[in-house]
Amino acid sequence: ASACLLATKEKAKAMGWKPKVVIKDFLYVSQDPKDQLLLGPAYAITKILEKNNLTVKDFDVVELHEAFAGQLLANLKALDSDYFSKTYLQSTKKVGSVPMEKINNWGGSLSLGHPFGATGVRLMTAAANRLVAGNGQRALISACAGGGLGHAMIVERCA
Repeated sequence: ASACLLATKEKAKAMGWKPKVVIKDFLYVSQDPKDQLLLGPAYAITKILEKNNLTVKDFDVVELHEAFAGQLLANLKALDSDYFSKTYLQSTKKVGSVPMEKINNWGGSLSLGHPFGATGVRLMTAAANRLVAGNGQRALISACAGGGLGHAMIVERCA
C-alpha cells in the first residue's frame, strides 16, 4: 500500500503543512507495444526535457522505475543514441548520458521490490527525500507502464 498527499500551495499553507517538493511538469506518452513496450521513459524524458528547455545536467536527482534490469539499461542506451533519437523520436539531438551517480541512489524497483500500484508514490517519495537530504533543487522521475506507456515528471524542492 502507498499514499501520497497532493495539494495546492494555498491549501498546504492553510493547513500548516510544509511541502517537500512542487510538481513543475509531467506528461504521459505511448508507443507501439509490439517493439517499443518498455521504452516509455526514453520517449517521455526526451519530450519533457525539450518542453522545459532542460538537459539531464539540470537535475540533482533522477528516479527511474526499473521494471527489469534490461529495461532500465535499454532506456539509458536509447537516451544516449543518435540513431534512436532521429529514427524513433524525430529529434535532432539525443538526450545524452544520464550520470549513474544521480540514478536511484537509495535503491530502485529491483532492489526495493517491484511495488505494483505503489511505483509512482515510491518514485516521488524517493525523489523528494533525496532532494531534501542532498540539498538538491530539481528531480526527474520516469516510469514505463503496460501497453507501451511512459511517464515523466519534473519536481523541484520547496524553499
